Amino acid sequence: MLRPWQPPSPLPTAIAHKNTPPRLKFRRASASTTNASEEDDNRSQPGKIRRQVLTQQGRGKLDLRSDRDFYAYPRFVTHVDGGFISALTELYRRRLQSGSEVLDLMSSWVSHLPEEMEFKRVVGHGLNAQELARNPRLDYFFVKDLNRDQKLELESSSFDAVLCTVSVQYLQYPEQVFAEVFRVLRPGGVFIVSFSNRMFYEKAITSWRDGSDYSRVQLVVQYFQSVVGFTEAEVVRKSPGGRKGGEGERPWYMGFLELLSGSSKDPFYAVIAYKNFKPVYE
Repeated sequence: MLRPWQPPSPLPTAIAHKNTPPRLKFRRASASTTNASEEDDNRSQPGKIRRQVLTQQGRGKLDLRSDRDFYAYPRFVTHVDGGFISALTELYRRRLQSGSEVLDLMSSWVSHLPEEMEFKRVVGHGLNAQELARNPRLDYFFVKDLNRDQKLELESSSFDAVLCTVSVQYLQYPEQVFAEVFRVLRPGGVFIVSFSNRMFYEKAITSWRDGSDYSRVQLVVQYFQSVVGFTEAEVVRKSPGGRKGGEGERPWYMGFLELLSGSSKDPFYAVIAYKNFKPVYE
């Protein structure tokens, strides 16, 4: 007896789609993920700040007056001794090129550039116009408080060298200032930051006041590391008496005896880095 025709039952789902390519599912990236990725990309660009070195507390000063008020009157004095100045001038003699363009950041009435070297242009910056006007090596100068506004009104890639002498301890936003230095330097340009253990104590930032000579050197190294594109920082040390290296090479009591006798000399420190042709990654 013939039975009525019935269509075959469908295969189980697992079997029916056994040879069918799986359908890909895409998840839309969240806004927070996209923003974080873009932020990481921005931080990897040359000249960008990859991290903040100082805490808010570390940026503080004992004297809360504006720096413009503090430096309103000129101080025609030298802030370091002759040994320090000689070491710095010799360093400039070795690292700077005649005919180059130089920015002397946080400058004063004294120039430490070698007298025999001629430069195409030397631009000075500081907080007291009378002091800067007395500086014999400056072709131009401008007055600006970098703790209020870190932007340098200078063209990008316009200098071969930037100098900062015994003043880095007063910067409350060094990361932004170092980024601006990177911007105005030409590729291959050098930034030389020199300092000793002297300071206007009430105007130096907390992280500097509370540190040792060693920690201050490391702090400046970190300033360079905070900006993408600087080469690995080089540290130059010269202890009193002409010996290279740190204070640890001397007996511990020598500094104390020199202080009592009035013969204490200024140690010399310089941290140097170049604007790299390519970004440097950690």
